Amino acid sequence: MSPDHLTDALRALVALLAIVNPVGAVPIFVAVTGDQTAGDRLRTSRTTAIAVGVTLLAAALAGQYILQLFGIDLDAFRVGGGLLILLMAIHMLQGSPNRARNTPEETQEGVAKDDVAVVPLAIPLLAGPGSISTVIITAQNARGWLGYLALLLNILIVAGVVYATLRVAVPLSAKLGETGIRIATRVLGLLLAAIAVQFMALGIRGLLPGLA
Repeated sequence: MSPDHLTDALRALVALLAIVNPVGAVPIFVAVTGDQTAGDRLRTSRTTAIAVGVTLLAAALAGQYILQLFGIDLDAFRVGGGLLILLMAIHMLQGSPNRARNTPEETQEGVAKDDVAVVPLAIPLLAGPGSISTVIITAQNARGWLGYLALLLNILIVAGVVYATLRVAVPLSAKLGETGIRIATRVLGLLLAAIAVQFMALGIRGLLPGLA
């Protein structure tokens, strides 16, 4: 793999980890699994990670065909996806709940459900519109099959990080506390804002080449 491929892969991995934000999902995971045993929580974290991986892999593999089906130009999707990601980043920087990822109603519904691994934990909390948009855009920007393979590997890494984070969610929540989780979320939000602006800049340059 060339240095350019490696740089692109690392950049894509950071972007995906920032937008999935497993640490930010810890308080909600603890809330919706409050009545589960340690074994049940372990199974829930495993199922959630698998669902996140499958969802994002499907977006990477089928994203191009979805855009073609609806006649959506990639540059327009970059601008739209960038706007959505920027809104999420602003919410993360403010430390406020982000309804684009998960609404309070969905969280409350999850508390009352027996099986919360896929909904609301995997979808839309972790593998939501922002992360799906990021995967589709990254797949379209991939440099050859090596770049595409790196994206698929990144998705598997992110799913692994989700599993590892949720597996230790209860002690992690107690150790970091609300303040620690908010600080981590704000740092990731700053990275996410820069990524969103870059997506929109590329899209605008493609839609309006006279500005380049």
